Amino acid sequence: MKIDTCDIAIQNKIPGCQNIGACDMNGCHKLTVFDWLGDTPLPAGESIFPFVEVRFKNSRKDFFSTNGIKLFTGDTVAVEAKSGHDIGVISATGEIVRLQMKKKKVDYKKDLIFKVYRKATRRDIDKWQQLRLREEKVKHKAREYVIKHDLQMKISDVEYQGDGTKVTFYYTADGRVDFRSLIKDLAREFSTRIEMRQIGFRQEAARLGGVGSCGRELCCASWMSDFKSVSTSAAKHQQLSLNPQKLAGQCGKLKCCLNYELDTYVEALSEFPPHNLHLETEKGNAKWIKSDIFKGHLWYAYTNQQENNNTWHKLTLEQVNEIIEYNSQGQKPASLEEYAAELSLLETKPVENFENVVGQDNINRFDEIKRKKRKKKRRKSSGNKQKNVQNQSNQNKNRRFKNKPRKPHNNKQTKNEK
Repeated sequence: MKIDTCDIAIQNKIPGCQNIGACDMNGCHKLTVFDWLGDTPLPAGESIFPFVEVRFKNSRKDFFSTNGIKLFTGDTVAVEAKSGHDIGVISATGEIVRLQMKKKKVDYKKDLIFKVYRKATRRDIDKWQQLRLREEKVKHKAREYVIKHDLQMKISDVEYQGDGTKVTFYYTADGRVDFRSLIKDLAREFSTRIEMRQIGFRQEAARLGGVGSCGRELCCASWMSDFKSVSTSAAKHQQLSLNPQKLAGQCGKLKCCLNYELDTYVEALSEFPPHNLHLETEKGNAKWIKSDIFKGHLWYAYTNQQENNNTWHKLTLEQVNEIIEYNSQGQKPASLEEYAAELSLLETKPVENFENVVGQDNINRFDEIKRKKRKKKRRKSSGNKQKNVQNQSNQNKNRRFKNKPRKPHNNKQTKNEK
């Protein structure tokens, strides 16, 4: 059962959740920040960093000045906006905010940074929740206007500002869209300021969520907050089929998980020779066909003999490097068949000093144990059934003999009859 860290904080009478539930693993939100500097005491004479990080809807975060207010992680605050105020939740405080601002190249000494007005009151939160409930109806109404104006765009989400004075529509489109007439109709319909913001297809998939081909929740919807570009070279390095239907995710772009193991593959391929390098032998030159990165095997075929083009010779990485070294010295081995035969002898050579003690090499060893147990259960059940049938037949016999009247036994009568 997942426990909300804010509930723990209320029970312990601590203002804010303060990440006491280890928000890096079991947080209230996917955009929560684990404050690994929270337990570090400040040097003597140093004050708390006077800026905080506030998160809003749709993976939006921004930095604000505390304005002298003592704030904690998890507090709901009313912050300054371009027009009016907005409602958000504090995601980080203290020195971790200084590092985040440095990482995102935000200069708090020169740049204009809005401030926190106050901690959100009950009235602010109630109004904010009512606006959040209206967003779904507004989104459907806006989609009707998009169809009416015949615009090539899709409205994926809507966000109300905390005070209700502005509505932001997030949309996706393949190109530029002229939505001036659409904004006029939306402003007339909802009587608020309208802002249109275009997002990418990956951001749309992160907001909608879903289940990927791996059977798990989408990474962008569960834990990812930064999107890195994915190219087809990542699939080539991992020797995957360049089928766009298999490599594309629900957003229609290349899957983000193609970058997860890319560095490992690139490091492993650095030891392999380039694919355009031909091996020179006395029998002829050989070109690269394919390679197995995990086992360190490469396949080559002759180029100058048509009858041998369909024959692939499997070599190890050490053998290929040996042939390349010979070629660099101006020498040529006799043929690739010698190296392939040597490899086949090594693979077919029996392994010494190995005994299968308990059948560990058999993948079905657990199924055999289950079958034996089932047979024993069947025998026991069949034996019990036979005993029950036999006991029941004996009981029926006894009942018959009890109910049947017995004849008097007279020996004299039997003698006279004889």
